[in-house]
Amino acid sequence: MSSVMAKYMTIQKRKFKHGWKVAKQSRICYLFLLPYALLFTLFTVAPVCMSIYYSFTYYNVLEPARFIGLTNYINLILADDVFLISVKNTFLLAAITGPIGYIMSFLFAWFINELPRLLRAIMVLIFYAPTISGQVYMVWALLFSGDSYGYVNAWLMQFGIIDEPVLWLTDVKYMMGVIIIVVLWMSLGNGFLSFVAGLQGIDESQFEAGYVDGIKNRWQELWYITLPNMKPMLLFGAVMAITQSFGVADVTMVLCGFPSTDYAAETVVSHLIDYGQYRFDMGYASAIATVLFVVMILCNKAVHALLRKVGT
Repeated sequence: MSSVMAKYMTIQKRKFKHGWKVAKQSRICYLFLLPYALLFTLFTVAPVCMSIYYSFTYYNVLEPARFIGLTNYINLILADDVFLISVKNTFLLAAITGPIGYIMSFLFAWFINELPRLLRAIMVLIFYAPTISGQVYMVWALLFSGDSYGYVNAWLMQFGIIDEPVLWLTDVKYMMGVIIIVVLWMSLGNGFLSFVAGLQGIDESQFEAGYVDGIKNRWQELWYITLPNMKPMLLFGAVMAITQSFGVADVTMVLCGFPSTDYAAETVVSHLIDYGQYRFDMGYASAIATVLFVVMILCNKAVHALLRKVGT
């Protein structure tokens, strides 16, 4: 056993020496990476570590943080009914808008890629516009207004489908349906743009070689050539879809109010905002953020494992 351990330690020392030698040879490259590494550590890694630490404390900003162990997590799961409602709503949004928005983004990008260059550029701008337009979802507040002046109510009443205005954004029965529609509409963003760029970067000679090797239709072309060449873009689009679907808050807060009726449109992020920005319970808000962070990491890992099988 001691000889095996000694061999293992020797191998590790050789790997370390080799790695250190390569690092010294590439020191100029690391020097160029240093500004980004410092900014990433300062504004991403450090806040995450601080949030995890504060999640084990009671911290109201005015007083020093006081360590309370797992109390925040216990209260979060066992005593916070609103959090459980927000978890249900968030997973519902993620389960519907995440996969559907991801697939829609890729299919639209695939179809648009076949268009002439000028028409393709126009269509890309149309589909990407919701992402760069800021709070353009405010238009939906006018469409689904709860009075007879709302466009949806006016059209339905005009065609005799309903007799009186429907409270789309305050009635518990309709709120989540409207939110899902709006989030799906907004999901054609960064992922869609990366898919278009990925499709443009595939070498045409691969398609010619594929047809020589026996590919017979566009679906086989998609599975055996297009998707394997787009794995980095597919992963980026998946990460963006997961981040967007789990990070929904502004849409629900603006359209359905904050808090919404019976918390029917509450999400984990809006619950976090409630405790962090309005109640100043930073320890509890940090616990919510930590739970959300862990769930998103696990979902990203699962998606990454699934994408490894594409084209195999």
